[in-house]
Formats: sequence, structure tokens, C-alpha cells
Amino acid sequence: MAGEKDKTTYLRCSFCGKTQDEVKKLVAGPTVYICNECIALCNDILKEEEKDEVKGGAPKAKMVIPKPAEINAILDQYVIGQERAKKILSVAVHNHYKRLNFKSGPQEVELQKSNVMLIGPTGVGKTLLAQTLARILDVPFAVADATTLTEAGYVGEDVENIILKLLQNAEFDVQRAERGIIYIDEIDKISRKSENASITRDVSGEGVQQALLKIIEGTEVNVPPQGGRKHPHQEYIKVDSSNILFICGGAFVGLEKIVEARLGRRSIGFKGEASSLKDKKLGELFEKVQPEDLIKYGLIPEFIGRLPVFAPLHELDEASLVKVLTEPKNALVKQYQKYFEMENTKLKFTPEALKAVAREAIRRQSGARGLRAILEDAMMDLMYELPSRKDIKEVVATEGFVLKKEEPILVYQKGRGENTA
Repeated sequence: MAGEKDKTTYLRCSFCGKTQDEVKKLVAGPTVYICNECIALCNDILKEEEKDEVKGGAPKAKMVIPKPAEINAILDQYVIGQERAKKILSVAVHNHYKRLNFKSGPQEVELQKSNVMLIGPTGVGKTLLAQTLARILDVPFAVADATTLTEAGYVGEDVENIILKLLQNAEFDVQRAERGIIYIDEIDKISRKSENASITRDVSGEGVQQALLKIIEGTEVNVPPQGGRKHPHQEYIKVDSSNILFICGGAFVGLEKIVEARLGRRSIGFKGEASSLKDKKLGELFEKVQPEDLIKYGLIPEFIGRLPVFAPLHELDEASLVKVLTEPKNALVKQYQKYFEMENTKLKFTPEALKAVAREAIRRQSGARGLRAILEDAMMDLMYELPSRKDIKEVVATEGFVLKKEEPILVYQKGRGENTA
């Protein structure tokens, strides 16, 4: 009996050497023992290593990256025209996410981010392109408006809040958010007022550009979970923006004149080349934009350097807007037809009606963004009445109908024939 007691007394942890009496629990293995304190210590070490791995860009699950041609083919299903912009974006996005899968060692070439600048008039598909890219790659996406941003300490929104939007869309999964896409719209509105450095504070212009530099290039951002202004006693979520793809877009009204002056095409000339720019000429000039033109416009050189890829977009003409109405997967005409189908009614648009909608959008200078407002206004009364009517088999929208000059052509059930309601 005494021998058994001695044996129990001298059982020790094989790692720290403490006896069974000195610890709460001693777990026995085949030939070793480990105490509860060493188990807790091992658990803490493993957790710390996991944190260090995430911070240091440790191996994460590799993404399946579509080829540029595959990305372009999917963009074609949602965005009409803009062939050059889609090709530039496809290559830039493919290279960006290929870079994330690349394990860089001390002797390896350092691959830098390919952030993108979209330059084009309003309503040509800048936001839609960025949204579609995020959908293709299945990564979180956030849109920010540059006009709401101000320098830290001034009334407005801190630049860190654009990371918060991405984090919210990633359901606060930090690792997933760190591979997302952020689209900053109206980036041209934060240009400084002149090429010279400002004497007074330009808190919504050059100051915002300076504040965005580090985030766009890549840094560890302290994000307030509830948004709003930072204060010292607040808890933060740390997000590394090094692998977030930033796409900035703007209309850059007047930039074409800067490009035209640089190219020496300001005068009218003997061939009657007017100084007022046509739509086609505007697109051509945007294709020739150089960093120096954007500096003259009011963007600081350091900011332009963080957005090395320029993708110009053309203004949409009548034929392109008709295609926008009918061809994409989520085309407006298809959406309205689906609504009517739910009421057991067919909806058709005459070619003249579609052209009339496109012309009206051009007249309003709203681009593709204005198409829905025009159609919604034309269809409102009909969609209000239709659920209460069971006698309508088909509706034909004519040019006069969409311009609110005439009633649509209605085809009734039970052979009542074609009538104008």
C-alpha cells in the first residue's frame, strides 16, 4: 500500500515537471503525462501563431481566378459596349487576384497592386462594372462616395468608414473583407482647386486625397465597428488594406479640354474641326489621358501613382442605350416583362418605343442610369391598374405611350381583339 502511495505522489508532468499535487489535473498518455497548465499554455501558443500567420499574409485558401477572357465574357452579359474598358479591367483584376495567390519570398519579385481609375461620363456603367467584377470573383463589395469624405477632424465622414462598409458586407469576416473590392465614386470631385499647393486647408479636396493614399496603397486600418468619428476609448477592428482592390471612378467634366490642349487640337482649323467636342471625340480624348492631365485637373501626383491603371469609358449613343434596355441579363425590358408575366399578361415594346426612351435619356444627359426613371414614369399608371384587370392578354408599348402622348395598345382575352384602352 505504501508503495502505491509513493508512486502516485511522484507522478509528474513530462513538460513542466510539476507533480500531481501541484496541479489541478494531470492527463496521462501512453508513456507521458501533461498537466492542465501546460495544455492551456500550448493552446495560447497555437492561437498566437494563428494570429501571426494572418498578419504576415500566411497561406490562405487559394482563389480560383478566372482568366481575363472569362471575366470579359461575363462582363459582356451585363455591360453593353465599353470594350476597351472591359478588357483593361479584366486584365487588372486577374493580375490583382493572381498576386494574392503568389507566395513572395525574400528573393522574389514584389508584385504591386493594380488599382484602377475609371474615367467616363455619368451613366455609362462605371459602378456596374465594379459590382459585376465583385460578383464574378465572389468577394465582398462596397461603394463609397468621395464627396462625403473629409480629412480627419473635420465635419464629414472619415476615410476609414469606406473600409467599414466593406467589412459590414463581409459580415465582419476580416480575412474575407481583406480580399474585397471598393469602388469610390465621384473621385473627380476631390480634386484641389488649382495646381499649386493650397495655402488654406482644402478638407474635402487635397486633404482627402492625402488621407486616401495610405489606405489605397495598403496599410493596417483601425476601423470603428459602429462607424462615425474615432475617439481614444473606442475599440477598433484592424483591417489590412494591402490586398483590397480599389476602383475609383469619375466623370471628370472638363478633362477633355486639358487633353485637347496638350494634343494641340484646340483650334478649329481649315477642315472645320469644331472646338466643341462631339460624343465620339470625347471618348477618343479620354483614351489619350495621361497622368499629367489628371495632375492639371487637380489630383495630386502621389494619388495618381496609387491608381496606375486607367480605363476610359465612352458616352452611350442611341443604339447602345437600346441594347442596354434589351440585351443584358438584368435588362430593364426583361424585368418589366417578368412583372407583367406574373399578372398573366405579355408586354412588348415596339422598336420605335425603345429608341424614344434612349433619345429621352440622351436629352436628359443621364446615360443608362436615367432609363429606369423614364420607363417607370411611363409604366406607372398601367402597372397600377393591371393587377385589378383580368381581361388583358397583351400590352404593346408604342413610341407615343413611352412619351406619355398616347395610351398603349391592349389585346384582350377571349378574342375581344386589339383595342386602344
